[in-house]
Amino acid sequence: MKSRYGYLKWIAALALLSATTAVLGQEQPPRPIAVHVDPGQGLIFGAFFSGPSGGTVTIFPDGTRTVMGTVVGANMGYPFAPAIFEVEANPGTIIHIIRGPAVVLNGSNGGSMTMTIGQFSTSDTFVTTATPPTRNLVRVGGILTVGSPPSNPVGAYNGTFSLTFIQE
Repeated sequence: MKSRYGYLKWIAALALLSATTAVLGQEQPPRPIAVHVDPGQGLIFGAFFSGPSGGTVTIFPDGTRTVMGTVVGANMGYPFAPAIFEVEANPGTIIHIIRGPAVVLNGSNGGSMTMTIGQFSTSDTFVTTATPPTRNLVRVGGILTVGSPPSNPVGAYNGTFSLTFIQE
């Protein structure tokens, strides 16, 4: 009787070990990745001349530029380009982008201009498609309001704008 009991005990232990191995061998579900956003490139308006009444310079997400009013675009070797943000998230993540307020750009020789955030290469809400570590690129345009030459002397104008990326 004793040997028979020992044999059954061994079979029960073997069955328990097999069940435990099967449970431990299962792959864990993927863990969510928090949205990670890196600024890849700043918004660049390039070179231009302001006429008597000023106007606007607009950069579009596709990299094109238009000028309106008495502003004249200049090709003096200074590039113009949209801002680029690199968004890393699991594919299928819904992202909402909220624009920050208009900002003041201050000139190196005095003066200031107002910049508002323009169009996105995505919509304000988009679904990520790239699998990490590949990133989804969001190109951001802007609209620069330029005054007359006395209020906006020649120089470099700098400022910071904000966007908020919300993961749903």
